[in-house]
Amino acid sequence: MVRTSVAVAGAALVAACGAASGGGAVQHASPASTRVSTAPAASPSSPATAPARPLGSLPVAPGQGSLAQTRTRPNTHGRAFRAMVSDLWLAVRTGRPSLARPAFFPLAAYKQVKAIYDAAGDWRTRLWLDFRLDVRAAHRLLGTHPRAARLVRVIVPLADAAWIDPGVCYNKVGYWHVAGPRVVYRMHGRVRSFGIASLISWRGVWYVVHFGGVTRPAAGMVDAPATGPGHPGPQGGC
Repeated sequence: MVRTSVAVAGAALVAACGAASGGGAVQHASPASTRVSTAPAASPSSPATAPARPLGSLPVAPGQGSLAQTRTRPNTHGRAFRAMVSDLWLAVRTGRPSLARPAFFPLAAYKQVKAIYDAAGDWRTRLWLDFRLDVRAAHRLLGTHPRAARLVRVIVPLADAAWIDPGVCYNKVGYWHVAGPRVVYRMHGRVRSFGIASLISWRGVWYVVHFGGVTRPAAGMVDAPATGPGHPGPQGGC
């Protein structure tokens, strides 16, 4: 499948950690995990992904970003994953990126991961800025009645997840990475979808790190929007 991204606004940006480069090996996930996992459908009556509550974020893994990384393999069940999905979808439906802050890779963890000058500044002025622009672009994709959209599932190709070793992409700490999960939703009776450019893990929890795209030809992107559920992947990057 050819992976495409739709540019929604101008301003060229370039991501610093697109493709894996020398300095470490990419270890692919065990083939024993071959199923495609999904998050439960979100609806106002479903406490798993969009419980009936005042508008606001759910905690994903509070305080975990300041702790040391582990090799725990992340999964797509449990409270943390459901909260991540809920917060991301809530942000997209409302056009308010701040509601997905708990779903985004923690600043404290990013400072542990990156062997670069001013990792905190890079997180704020590149990663988080790009994410905010992409959330707004995905919100616009939903059209004039975004709150009519209903989450069906999030497809994560777990069998394709890879452990990224330290030394790759200016990293000093490793993590699990998977590219191209699909956010599947229903709008006016039709199933549609878009991608998440990449998820990475911290202590066994998946977080969004690139939403609309890794390489940034434009600001505000939606990853591979499609009619129907689309296809996860392809894998690559770090």
